Amino acid sequence: MNKRSIKFAMAIDDNGLFQSKYFGNADKYLIYEWKNNEMVYTGDADNPIKSVDEEQEFAMQKKGHAIAGLLKSKGVKVLVAKMFGKNIHIVKQNFIPVIIYIKESDEAVSVIKRHIKWIEDELNNSPAEYKLFHLKHGALKMII
Repeated sequence: MNKRSIKFAMAIDDNGLFQSKYFGNADKYLIYEWKNNEMVYTGDADNPIKSVDEEQEFAMQKKGHAIAGLLKSKGVKVLVAKMFGKNIHIVKQNFIPVIIYIKESDEAVSVIKRHIKWIEDELNNSPAEYKLFHLKHGALKMII
């Protein structure tokens, strides 16, 4: 298996908690890197377009592409949130989307570490579109 670092972006609010809202509506993104069997916090990125009006399809897609561009420029490959919206079609072409069922980012790191082999496998298989992961007690991988 190809061992490489993997960067994650976790969608949180200003209090550092996961909220029941779409990835693109997060206040900011915590960036972590999985390297040498450790998950290391490397910084965060504010969401500069969290308040863009998504009523029009064009505005929603523009927001999705802007967030994807921001996170791709930081080398992120996995997005972690409680929910993903209609821009999941943009997400799955560029990132592995992961739905998590907890509020604390520290707890999310532990859950991801327990299931990292699934994520590494998905990246190593390099599909045209990534599958959606649900991480709770186990890992569920679904076609979107």
